[in-house]
Amino acid sequence: MATIQRRALLGALSLAALPAWSAGKIKPGANSALIVVDVQNCFVTGGTLPVAKGEEVVPVINRIAAGFPNIVITQDWHTPGHASFASAHGGKKPFETTTLKYGQQVLWPDHCVQGSDDAALHKDLKLPTAQLVIRKGFNKAVDSYSAFEEADRKTSTGLAGYLKARGIKTVFVAGLATDFCVAWTAMDARKLGFETYVIEDASRGIDLNGSLAAAWKSMAAKGVKRIQSGDLDIA
Repeated sequence: MATIQRRALLGALSLAALPAWSAGKIKPGANSALIVVDVQNCFVTGGTLPVAKGEEVVPVINRIAAGFPNIVITQDWHTPGHASFASAHGGKKPFETTTLKYGQQVLWPDHCVQGSDDAALHKDLKLPTAQLVIRKGFNKAVDSYSAFEEADRKTSTGLAGYLKARGIKTVFVAGLATDFCVAWTAMDARKLGFETYVIEDASRGIDLNGSLAAAWKSMAAKGVKRIQSGDLDIA
């Protein structure tokens, strides 16, 4: 009995030690990139499609950016009368859905129209070392949530090729909104073979009819890892 108890105790101690052994901060390396998604005036308080507390991601992103040698920024960049706008569909209201050539589309208020102040990056976002800005959603007939691929799931933005040419293996995704552009970007990154993390406290969600919980579930199923900014070693 004593031997069995000792073995059980040793086994329990070994299991208890596992989190401490596997714990530890993640240090972005030369083959890592931070993808900052759509931190624009349209998605913060006072914008045309505000995400609740969206502006709170700005200081978090500014702080962690210092730890990344590679940074990519995305911007929603819609034409006037874009197909994803409710105003482009007679009788439709924002947040209703319609069917476009590529499938079901959530209809949004007019937002992030090309060249407008609404589409500009948040004035307090400070990312002077960012090397690339990807503008998406500029095709009038096709929406674009993901930084990698438009909503028709056929048209590439070219970001994957850029990252792979740069030797990037791991991406960290943050920004707005968690349950739409952040989630689609993260899941496409995994599909394309990148190790992928979403930084939860550097992102905010819209949560449209349970979309936030559904997005986290979908991301987990695809192998996307959910972390906090405090999990990063940015010293």
